[in-house]
Amino acid sequence: MNAHSLAIDLPDPAGALLSTDFQNIKPLRRGKVRDIYGAGRNLLIVATDRISAFDVVLPTGIPDKGAILTQISAFWFRELARIVPNHLISTEVADFPRPFHPHEDALGKRSMLVRRAKPLPIECIARGYLSGSGWTEYRECGTVCGMRLPKGLRESDRLPDPIFTPSTKAEKGHDVNISFEEACRILKDKGVARRVRRISLDLYAAASEHAARRGIIIADTKFEFGWCGDELTLIDEVLTPDSSRFWPWDGYEPGQPQESFDKQFVRDYLVGLRWDKTHPGPDLTQEIVEKTRQRYGEALRKLTSKGR
Repeated sequence: MNAHSLAIDLPDPAGALLSTDFQNIKPLRRGKVRDIYGAGRNLLIVATDRISAFDVVLPTGIPDKGAILTQISAFWFRELARIVPNHLISTEVADFPRPFHPHEDALGKRSMLVRRAKPLPIECIARGYLSGSGWTEYRECGTVCGMRLPKGLRESDRLPDPIFTPSTKAEKGHDVNISFEEACRILKDKGVARRVRRISLDLYAAASEHAARRGIIIADTKFEFGWCGDELTLIDEVLTPDSSRFWPWDGYEPGQPQESFDKQFVRDYLVGLRWDKTHPGPDLTQEIVEKTRQRYGEALRKLTSKGR
């Protein structure tokens, strides 16, 4: 299977994969969700079943989450390649370097062989609806990332037009929303900032149209870009329940929080606990784990199906 192939069948939940450990192969680094390995001139990205909330990796994983995220990203990389090049080479273990072949059971469906890229030092967020940190800022200031919005908008309202709202890319702690001008300063190139703004909004528009036909509202999403040589490239994950807010069209009602197919469900559960949002995070109940897995799986099925 290459970048244009996709398998959407999922195994029954059997236990979450929280970390990878391959004999004689050391990871370059471990992120909140992904373990990253060198693969010659390329990289191998393995999506584990770890889940984070409020920038804390929780002790409880979500079975199959990594496989779901990888398959959704592979789908979108294929669908959106007409808009911008991406870093995906293959999701097939047979295409990986030989040292990884004995580990097919662990790597299957949850791994991507990708081109190495030099990431841009900002997150590129496209918003079509007023929610999350955007809603918080709007209530206080009438703006989102310093952009003035019309008065009288409600939580979850659709914006007059989608907006580009960059943020910092924090190694530790929280990302911080920034203005477009600040993004230009961080990138040190206004032309590149304008390019990623345009591409982010083009990607959001195309993905939103696709998702709407399948009963999903993409309220907002985060993109990451990098340089593969001199080519600006879409990298990391794309339009997954970890990096986006997915709402069902059925039951959408502005003026309040929405039901979702993303990890907002986990955040909402955690908000109800006596937890100060610092490490270590609390364990998730089995009910929360299974309902989260079901939501992620439903997003995969809806987005990659041929009809609503």
